[in-house]
Amino acid sequence: MTAPAPVSPPPSGSPAAPSPSIPERSAGGRGAMLVGIGILASRLMGLVRERVFAHYLGNAEAAAVFKAALRIPNFLQNLFGEGVLSGSFIPVYAQLLGKKDADEADRVAGAVFGLLALATGVMVALGMLATPLFVDLIAPGFEGGERDLAVRLVRILFPGTGFLVLSAWCLGILNSHRRFLLSYLAPVVWNVVIIATLLVVGNWQGTSGGRAAEEALTEWLAYGVVLGSFLQFAVQVPTVMRLLGHFRPVLSLASASVRQVLKNFGPVVLGRGVVQFSAWVDTAFASLISNRALSSLLYAQTIYLIPVSLFGMAVSAAELPEMARATAEGEAQAHEKLRSRIDAGSRRIAFWVVPSAAALLFLGDLVSGALLQTGRFGASDSRYLWYLLMGASVGLVASTVGRLYASAFYALKDPKTPLRYAIVRVALGTVKAWFLALWLPERLGLPRELGAAFLTLSSGIVAWVETTLLRRKLRSMVGPVGLPSGLLPRLYGAAVVGGLVALAVKQGLTGLLGPMPGVDLEWGGGLLVPPRLHPVLGLLATAVPFGVVYFAVSAALGVPEAGAVFRKVGRRLGLAR
Repeated sequence: MTAPAPVSPPPSGSPAAPSPSIPERSAGGRGAMLVGIGILASRLMGLVRERVFAHYLGNAEAAAVFKAALRIPNFLQNLFGEGVLSGSFIPVYAQLLGKKDADEADRVAGAVFGLLALATGVMVALGMLATPLFVDLIAPGFEGGERDLAVRLVRILFPGTGFLVLSAWCLGILNSHRRFLLSYLAPVVWNVVIIATLLVVGNWQGTSGGRAAEEALTEWLAYGVVLGSFLQFAVQVPTVMRLLGHFRPVLSLASASVRQVLKNFGPVVLGRGVVQFSAWVDTAFASLISNRALSSLLYAQTIYLIPVSLFGMAVSAAELPEMARATAEGEAQAHEKLRSRIDAGSRRIAFWVVPSAAALLFLGDLVSGALLQTGRFGASDSRYLWYLLMGASVGLVASTVGRLYASAFYALKDPKTPLRYAIVRVALGTVKAWFLALWLPERLGLPRELGAAFLTLSSGIVAWVETTLLRRKLRSMVGPVGLPSGLLPRLYGAAVVGGLVALAVKQGLTGLLGPMPGVDLEWGGGLLVPPRLHPVLGLLATAVPFGVVYFAVSAALGVPEAGAVFRKVGRRLGLAR
């Protein structure tokens, strides 16, 4: 793919309009690439953050409490943040830009900012007052000192979440103007501040300071999160102000476009609230299993959300403004463009996410070890985390493709359909999570902590239900859409062959070098244990043949994306034109 010339910023103080020199098709592809670069940088820093966090806190009690506490104010971010603004604000704002109505676009931006700031301020204040209630609802397993620490941390963290909501407003402006890179690089600042806090305070206290030192570290870390949240918002503001011609925050519903945003806002907020309820359920169930299960669940989410973000979010975020612009045209032409974008986006997503899911399934212990194994996070923790990643791998493709389908509904100004199917997903997921995570392990005589792996499995199963419903509804609205029949079996077949080759390499290394010391074999016997190598070296030794085999087999099975990768690599190496 040849990237077009970058968009030049408009002069300061002048209305911004999309550059007509960017072809519509290439704008989406280039946007996905820029989003992917930003997300990759942010996720890499996030992995560094998690590794440093694991080094100083591991699966200690304070680690579980901090991660659960961070979830509570994040509800506000997720309720009013990127996902909601993507479904309500961006379709309206981007369509106005597509019509070259910059003045109305500026009015909408100012009104949405004012209303968002007001709502966020009220929610932060109420959240700080109701913190004990939130802690009891989200983490009912916390008692005594754990609960007291969680309350203190949540009250510190809540104001920072308000800055993250305003940061999401900046993202909406930047994405609509096809300025994708900055908005997705901004979280790097958030991660850097947290990492610096951990290093400074953690080195000062050491890794064996006892419970009081761990609690003090988490409190300092909470203040670091607030500072990082403010800076994530602040770094985007100058560029946003240049893009907005006449920005003036107001509390007004006079504009029909603003009312359209609010009309979309309600169903999208409810949809995000339903999804957050699902996350709450998982957190609550994990806290009832054990602190180790809770902290490991949140470590697992950090890992398996990397491919979801890199491929699902990158494609969906880049395509949403383009799909919204397309809806300004005639219905037949708009539907044709929507189908084309959804089909191309879903193929790209599946081609990269299927091997990601297989890597978590076959090599999750090495992935966990390479990313997190240090200090207080040992080999047995990596192996336990693998079980959770196995469950998560089941629904990885569905979760990522489902994001793209939901974006198509938002572009069509139909946020109610994703809401209805999100409710179905959460209702099924709650029942399945209780049955699989809390009820089933005891009946089967399995260790109680394995229930956390069934939590991720349950989420994966219901993700497929939701994605199937979204696709069927889209097909009834715009025509045949989504992944072509036969593509997923070919991709999964190639990924399984690659995974089996990687397992053979791992077992060969284990036989040659011996198993990794410190691995708890009680749940897995002596099968598939990692070799006596540093986890990073072990992952490289197995991931490289896995990737080569996946690309080769998928190309042999006629997957066009694999052939394109080989041609691009050949040109880089001078082996092909």
